[in-house]
Amino acid sequence: MEKKKDILAGIIILVAMVLLTISTSASAQQQGVKRNDLQRHDLSIAGYETVQARIDFEPGALAVKHKHPGEEIIYVLEGLLEYQVGDKSPVTLKAGEVLFIPAGTVHSAKNVGNIPAKELATYVVEKGKPLVVPVN
Repeated sequence: MEKKKDILAGIIILVAMVLLTISTSASAQQQGVKRNDLQRHDLSIAGYETVQARIDFEPGALAVKHKHPGEEIIYVLEGLLEYQVGDKSPVTLKAGEVLFIPAGTVHSAKNVGNIPAKELATYVVEKGKPLVVPVN
């Protein structure tokens, strides 16, 4: 009987760990912000690749502070997005406007409009490194 209790306790702990892992992975994609990778290609520069993604923001959604292992070039497709880049003053961009974020620069983005916003993000990054690195 004691062995069955130990097995049951082990199963409960395992299930809890799996659920925690799933929950943590889901929270990595922030609420109201969705990244859809469109393409990824190696570059002629050894060790680098380009990644292109569309980022969708629900009204009021915030992509919290993060950085990338390379440059990010942003083109706002729809809506109104406010970017905080490093210690500079926030900048608000509308559809058709662009922004360059240098490698390793901490930044955040927020949809300050009342409709969904979208950006096309093109990254030139070191291959094999995480594309997005959260920053506290």
